[in-house]
Amino acid sequence: MLKDVTIGQYYPTNSIIHRLDPRTKIHFTLLYIVALFLVDNMIGYGVAFATLITITLISKIPVNYVLRGVKGLVFIIMITVAINLFMTPGTVRYQFWIFKITEEGLKVAVFMALRLIFLVTGTSLMTLTTSPISLTDGIEYSLKGVPGVRKYAHELAMMMTIALRFIPTLMEETDRIMKAQKARGADLDSGNLIQRAKSLIPILVPLFVSAFRRADELAIAMEARCYRGGENRTRLHALKFGRIDIYAYATTFLMIGAVILTRWI
Repeated sequence: MLKDVTIGQYYPTNSIIHRLDPRTKIHFTLLYIVALFLVDNMIGYGVAFATLITITLISKIPVNYVLRGVKGLVFIIMITVAINLFMTPGTVRYQFWIFKITEEGLKVAVFMALRLIFLVTGTSLMTLTTSPISLTDGIEYSLKGVPGVRKYAHELAMMMTIALRFIPTLMEETDRIMKAQKARGADLDSGNLIQRAKSLIPILVPLFVSAFRRADELAIAMEARCYRGGENRTRLHALKFGRIDIYAYATTFLMIGAVILTRWI
């Protein structure tokens, strides 16, 4: 399951989505997240689903590879569905002992599950189609237009990109540590919730040590290359909006408009 995390990974292919300006993809992802929170019916989620499928096909990324990121969220989705299903007041449809399933709870549970799935999938598509360097430049350029953080735009962009980049690395490191502990006889799968939580201590300690070691090595490597932050830094490739970016923005606004219209259908 740890290997199924796709956020932070880059899948290189020669597609139109990959050639888009990183700012375009960042802005589309933010607007897509806003659109997901505006949706309140199945027609709107149908529009969001059609948008994801279209982008996935155009990006030439295998659909099963994109859906791998949802597997790691199955437990969170189940908890979210259960909470909304049994704790939302309204018209009771089914009742078992002290548990009541209401019509409103069923609707909210389905919507929340779809929202989480589309949210993770859309965010994964941005990182899968954008290299870490391009993503850093896109975040930095976008933050320069935000008052109050303009001065620290490069540092903030660098921190966010490094965090995204090391998510798959930490997942692989966790998987290796778990296999090493199981090879030494550790039982990580049996027992109650408290016992399983205690069994994670031998995993968390070496994981934190490894994470701090990687951070120290990265800092030393950046200092050895005379990295001094964003002040007076130049770039080999300057970001430029092209014709396909204009078409992408037009498609984005059409998608937002379609989602807003579905609220009155």
